[in-house]
Amino acid sequence: MYLILDIVVLLAYFAIIVGIGLSQRKKSNSVEGYTLGDRQIAWWAVLASILAAEISAATFLGAPESGYTHRNWAYAQFAIGTILARIIVSFLFIPLFYRHGVISLYEYLETRFGAVTRRFASATFAITRVLAIGTRLYVAAIIVVLAWQLWQGPVEPGRQFQIFAVALTIISLLTAVYTMVGGIRAVIWTDFIQVSVLVAALVFTIFYLLGKLPDGWQSAKAVIEHPAFFDFAKPEQPGLAAWVRNVLTEDYTLWTAIIGITILTMSTHGIDQDTVQRMLTAKNRRQSAFATIMSGIVDLPVVSAFIFIGVLLYAYYLHFPDPTLPRAADGTLETRNIFPHFILTQMPPGLRGLVVAGIMATAMGSLSTALNALATSFARDFILYRTPDMLESRRIKILRWSTLGFAFAIIVVGVVTSYYVTYHPKTQIIPLVLGILGFTFGSLLGIFLVGIFFPKRGNDLGNVIAMTSGFLGVVFFSNAAIQGAVGIDNPLVLAFPWRIAFGALITILVAVCFKTPKERVAATAAVPA
Repeated sequence: MYLILDIVVLLAYFAIIVGIGLSQRKKSNSVEGYTLGDRQIAWWAVLASILAAEISAATFLGAPESGYTHRNWAYAQFAIGTILARIIVSFLFIPLFYRHGVISLYEYLETRFGAVTRRFASATFAITRVLAIGTRLYVAAIIVVLAWQLWQGPVEPGRQFQIFAVALTIISLLTAVYTMVGGIRAVIWTDFIQVSVLVAALVFTIFYLLGKLPDGWQSAKAVIEHPAFFDFAKPEQPGLAAWVRNVLTEDYTLWTAIIGITILTMSTHGIDQDTVQRMLTAKNRRQSAFATIMSGIVDLPVVSAFIFIGVLLYAYYLHFPDPTLPRAADGTLETRNIFPHFILTQMPPGLRGLVVAGIMATAMGSLSTALNALATSFARDFILYRTPDMLESRRIKILRWSTLGFAFAIIVVGVVTSYYVTYHPKTQIIPLVLGILGFTFGSLLGIFLVGIFFPKRGNDLGNVIAMTSGFLGVVFFSNAAIQGAVGIDNPLVLAFPWRIAFGALITILVAVCFKTPKERVAATAAVPA
């Protein structure tokens, strides 16, 4: 009976989401309607969609994992950089994209530099986004695996991998169906529902946990580690060199939040088709900028709530030890699985289904935005430009089939990630997901910044060399083994938030060595302000 109630809640959620998505078909029969909602979406819906795009299942489980492991809000320092970056994006990138009237962001790069830069940047985005969203996708299936273990008992790794693969495939195909039919409108309105479910799940979980602790807030307060929020990365050794090394190699510090995360978020919210496409659906650049900045402000309490859940879980299991907590084969505690374990074993029926729906909501929200963005950039940058006289119905068909194709590509990445994590259970979620973006998004950001701030520098050949150099530089300084192989005795391994900043810097320094052809300078200058 209890299980049936949870299943009813989940089925109702899936029915509502798919139904809303399919209902948007009639409004998505043009390229502008399918990709940008005819630029008629309300700012508050855009805000919700931006949140849904960035709060994935990795955040739902990874942020509580951070709270449980560190028992402080060091991860929430990142909100400083995310808000600063959104302000920069709102005044630097959004007006640029509205002025050029782009659908794929990388159309601007063709105007500014040439077709090669556009295709190279678009391909870089597509490969990176497929890898990043695929690694996020497996996270939503964690709770399915844990539910199976509670029902059937311990599951050996091979069987666990099979459950992961089936669960993430079903979630992906359901999301792909309503996304390919309803386009961006389906994405945004389902995102709004998903964010509502997410907030409801968060609020209930916090109050439920506080009610379970013997002394409520005081029990949680007793386990908080310092620094509770700000970490200045002060090293044990004296000297500036030691401090700089500490700043660049630690994940969660104040300097990372102010500099590293600002640059990281400039890339994810300024030159990433996935997120920016949401912004361009607003009625004008002013509403788009407002929704973008507000999403950063709203993001802080949401992420802080996720972390607080992790702190509360630590306090809960300190007072109520549970020998059945998920552990790896070597006996170590699997911290990323503690929150889903609590959901399945301690929450009341019905409400348990709501929180599970919240996890599914984050997975489906980030996946739907990625699918629509990938289909848009791929179709616009590699197919539709070749045949300007193609019928609109044919263009929509290409966009829809592209959506399905990327869904299968993401499923493959998700299955491979599930296999890896199954046999490497100590892998942490947040660095895994954000680290992938760090290898290539710095190069993308660097090229856009060259285009904006150096109007006579950069060309197709130089940009390809610059982006490749940025990628190789990040790979080198992110791997101790590679540095050791060339004779560096004390390797400097960049923390994941610094990779994009480092990649962007290398890309800019190389790209500005090449001169922009006069016709490209003139073409860019001819675009009306």
